Amino acid sequence: LPLLLEVTLLQLASGSHHHYNGFYYNHIMNDKGNGQEKVVYFNEVKLVVETPKDPVYSSNGANVTLPCHYRYEPDLEAKHKIRIKWSKLRDDYTKEQDVLVAIGKTIVAFGDFRGRAHLRHPGRHEASLVISDVRLQDDGKYRCEVIDGLEDESNVVDLRLQGIVFPYQPPRGQYRLNFHEAKRACQDQGAILATFNQLFQAWSEGLDWCNAGWLADGTVQYPIRLPRKPCGGLHLAPGIRSYGPRHQHLHRFDAFCFSSGLRGEVFYLDHPARMTLEEAKQSCQDVGAEIARVGQLYSAWKFLGLDRCDAGWLADGSVRYPIVKPRANCGPEEPGVRSFGFPSKGRFGVFCYKER
Repeated sequence: LPLLLEVTLLQLASGSHHHYNGFYYNHIMNDKGNGQEKVVYFNEVKLVVETPKDPVYSSNGANVTLPCHYRYEPDLEAKHKIRIKWSKLRDDYTKEQDVLVAIGKTIVAFGDFRGRAHLRHPGRHEASLVISDVRLQDDGKYRCEVIDGLEDESNVVDLRLQGIVFPYQPPRGQYRLNFHEAKRACQDQGAILATFNQLFQAWSEGLDWCNAGWLADGTVQYPIRLPRKPCGGLHLAPGIRSYGPRHQHLHRFDAFCFSSGLRGEVFYLDHPARMTLEEAKQSCQDVGAEIARVGQLYSAWKFLGLDRCDAGWLADGSVRYPIVKPRANCGPEEPGVRSFGFPSKGRFGVFCYKER
């Protein structure tokens, strides 16, 4: 891009946009006579930005469109040079991440959205954002901002990934992870730290877990469906128990991870004599796959209906198996991913993952 245009785009991304938009206006002194100015619009044209009230759902690896349209009240036939800016918000709206800025036919995407974000068929009153190859961290709220000179209006779209939240603790035991270690642990399992909204959704779908875990915002919380004495007490109603923000280096808890749909398949391998962990890893490689991660097994159980009553190794050294239809000799009466922990010895089958 020419240097001048790039500087203009960066100024727009940072919120510096003061351009005349063709509306007729007049500067007049205010009644207090203190020299401050206000603007009166003679034609009383209003810019309106519209986005869907309901969340837009997608999954890992998919393409998604975040609808956004703008209009004028009353409608204008004259064409204006519109600036469009998309940004991603934190849950508390305190910070924004630049996603895309468009000036006319020139479009620039930023950061992780480079090469993945563009506008849908730019046309009259169209500002919808298309994100390709959706990633786990794309989940969240997005602001669609339309700038017409001095007129600047915006609205928000909520993008939610269809996924699953699962509790995770490392091989060395309970409450061993600070915030940064919890973040890495989830990434190692093909997942990310869950947000509060994702944990709340999981709780509403039945997740009940008495161990406290880190969330993406640095708070520590845990979901309780059945109140009991060791989990906050019998007197508290069901809900999300919160320890609030914790020291991200000093305090140690488990983690709540979030995983979405898979781009491949998880399958089970076995040998007559079963396998050690190292033999299991090699067996997956021998069939052109890799040993599955915990997040991949949870996703396969949740979204692909993987049901196997045979325990198998996973990449972190744990042994687990997924049950969709509970039955005798396959664990509890509820569906779920069963865990044997992290056995130092023993021979088992293995769950492998292969990209499509």
